[in-house]
Formats: sequence, C-alpha cells, structure tokens
Amino acid sequence: MRKIRTQDALGCIIPHDLTQIIPGEFKGARFKKGHVVREEDIPVLLSMGKEHLYILEIGEDMAHEDEGAGVLASLCASGNMTASAPSEGKIDLFAESDGLLKVDTAKLAALNSAGNIAIASRYSGTVRKGDKIAGMRVIPLLIERAVLDKAVEIGAGKPVFGILPFTHKRCAIITTGNEVAAGRVKDSFTTAVMAKLAKFPSTVIGTSVVGDDPAKQTELIHHYAQKGAQIIILTGGMSVDPDDRTPLAIRNSGAEIVSYGAPVLPGSMMMVSYYNGGTPVLGLPGCVMYSKRTIFDILLPKFFADDPVTGGDIAGLGYGGLCLNCEVCAFPNCGFGSH
Repeated sequence: MRKIRTQDALGCIIPHDLTQIIPGEFKGARFKKGHVVREEDIPVLLSMGKEHLYILEIGEDMAHEDEGAGVLASLCASGNMTASAPSEGKIDLFAESDGLLKVDTAKLAALNSAGNIAIASRYSGTVRKGDKIAGMRVIPLLIERAVLDKAVEIGAGKPVFGILPFTHKRCAIITTGNEVAAGRVKDSFTTAVMAKLAKFPSTVIGTSVVGDDPAKQTELIHHYAQKGAQIIILTGGMSVDPDDRTPLAIRNSGAEIVSYGAPVLPGSMMMVSYYNGGTPVLGLPGCVMYSKRTIFDILLPKFFADDPVTGGDIAGLGYGGLCLNCEVCAFPNCGFGSH
C-alpha cells in the first residue's frame, strides 16, 4: 500500500472499509474495501477527514476482484441468462426465460478447486424467468492472474450453466382402466395430469378414456400421434398385475422403450418411451393421481425443454429420488430429483 493525497487518488483502489459517522443519521462503511475512487468521492472523503489515503497498487501479475468476477461470469453464463454488474467482487446470474437449468457439476467443482474462487449455484432443474441461478466471486481483493488463467483453461468450451427454454407442446391424455371406462370409478387422473401440464406452455388436443384392452390403447396412441400430439400420456394400468396392460400397449405401438421402472419414490412404475424417434409416450403410475410430487414432476420439464431422457438419466434419479412428503412442499427448490 502507498500513502497519497486524497485529491490525487482518482482511480485508485481503497484496500479497506472507510467508516463515516454523521451523528443521528448514519454510521457505517461509507466506502467498501475494493472501491475505486471516483471524482465525486473526493469531496466526501475530505469531509470525512481523509486528507490522505492508503491505496492499493496492482501489479501486472494481479487482478482486482471485480475483474476476476467478470472472468468467472464469462465462463459460467450462456444464453437465456443475464449477469449483474460486479459489486464488491461478486456477480450473480439470473434466468432470462422459463426453462430447464443444466449445470456442468464436474466443471463447477474444478473451477472451485482452482484456488481463491467461489461459485455457488442452485440445483439443475426448472427455473423461471428472474430466478437467481448462481453467484460467483474471487475470495481476496486481488487475485493472481495465473489463477484466472487456470480458471479460463478449466472453463474452456461449453459454459458451466445452460438453460434450455421450454417450448410449446401439443399433448394428449389417454386414461385407461375398465372401472373408469364403465363409470364405476371417477376419472381423477385426467384432471391431475392437466394441472401438471398447465404449468408449462401446452395445449391438450384430446383426452380419451379406454378400458384395459391394449389393442384399443395402442390404436389411440397412433390416433393422437397422427393428430400431431407432441407428448402422449397414458395413465393407469402400469403395475405388474395381469390386468394392467398399458406397458404392452405402449410396446405394441412401436415406441422405443427407454425405461420401465425407475428408482424414484413415488413413481417407481413409470414408463418412458419415444414414438417415431421423437414423441414422448409416457405411462404414468397411479401415484400421479394422488401424490403431490412424483417422478412425473421430475421428468416433465425435460420433455418441454426437448432434453432427451436416457436410461442413464433414469438410473441416476436414485440419488435424490426419495420424496420426503414435506408438510410445506418447496419443489423444485428441494432435494427431490436434484443433482
């Protein structure tokens, strides 16, 4: 640090907080550590009795915290998100659209291991416009450029965070079960599914109630696919009971089965498949009708974001796949389905 006249401090960096006391009005840090002195600051500093300042000189091998935070933001941010202005060495990222947040957790961990770097994020999953995605900063007031160079090397290529925006989908719902088709049991499934779809940009182009005849169910899958449905949902008949024939109907449609069964509770009897290589055909277990959160809530954002679901994705849901049925549900801002 070097002592200079306050009048000569324009553009210099204050290395510690400077406190101002105005009796009965204000007491606190008038200028924060790391503040770069501006012309309008000089009269204020003089009024605080600061005729001289100890200022921080930055060598060529060092960078100010705000510059360092800017480097981190450039490695983290991508489309559909905005960055705040740096403040005390910190920058926040915010979602610019509703969508599915994807986090490269390996790259995030590597950056946080580079030294004097801190990047904290929310879980991967659904975000809405305006949601905070992450905050990042360098720890010291000045950081070695060698550390930033290392961070740039680690973060090269695809950014740490990405948002896949939700796209509008035409949806069809096929409710199965002889008891429902005969009117002995009220169809509660369709209402429950439509409430879930309403949270995303969607249009329900048709609903049908059909018995446990797999041939008729398969016929309806083809029917809705020809009508332009982009997501086809079958409800009920997904257990291993002999009378539950919905999985057979989905297989007979020619859809490619990704998974039948999932390490998620509730929702272990879910079936995920793709018709003609692109249209999701889903078999929903009975829990979707009465449980607040299920595997359907975890996977549905992926279908609206055109993020293909693989067998590996399903297997990976076991970690975080147990819903705790909290009295106050905070999903998706909780551990259920988060990684």
